[in-house]
Amino acid sequence: MTGTASAAADDADAAALELADVHTYYGESHVLQGVSLSVERGESVAIIGRNGVGKTTTLRSILQLTPPREGTVRLFGEDVTGLATHEVARWGVGWVPEARRMFAHLSVEENVRAATPPDANVEDALWRTFDRFPDLERLREHDAGDLSGGQQQMLAIARALVGDNDVLLVDEPSEGLAPLIVEEVADALAAAAEGATLVLVEQNFPMAMDLADRFYLLDHGRVVESGETADVSADDERIRRYLTA
Repeated sequence: MTGTASAAADDADAAALELADVHTYYGESHVLQGVSLSVERGESVAIIGRNGVGKTTTLRSILQLTPPREGTVRLFGEDVTGLATHEVARWGVGWVPEARRMFAHLSVEENVRAATPPDANVEDALWRTFDRFPDLERLREHDAGDLSGGQQQMLAIARALVGDNDVLLVDEPSEGLAPLIVEEVADALAAAAEGATLVLVEQNFPMAMDLADRFYLLDHGRVVESGETADVSADDERIRRYLTA
């Protein structure tokens, strides 16, 4: 683990991530209404549901970008509720936001360099990035803003991994991408998940089920279903009624 996490006593039996009865608000709007979930180390978990049910807010609550008013967020057994977001990141948490935020006028290589923590080896970060994503090495001198949507998504994933992060939070990676590009992004995420714990928010149900080991289904800010992804399909009534308008 990195940063603060490496300095703290690590409970080897603790889950990578736990949310316990989390209530999160935007102003007076009660968005998360008692969300509890857990993600084991090395596991891939999908958070699914219709638009506006609290999926992205769950990630923001983990990162303390929108801190919960009630409940607890734990990383590797340690309570991180109320910490500053940069302190949460030091626990080895990488974030790939829905908007694929990056420096459009910097090259691929410069984006990776900018995302590398000060205490990390930049050349090693570049080597690991290009080893994991060979297409990015070919494009290393290209401006990020000139990349295709799929290539930008790969760069966003790479930026989240350069700090040797243990937990990767990914928000709607297939949003706005053509089906063939979605396949490329799914492959990139599968490769990233080999060395990290993955928490995926995704509207593309087949993609989410293919990538994840387990799922949590949200509706109106609450977990209404959860289980193994191998046991469900989009035709299951318990799932379909929450995913269709």
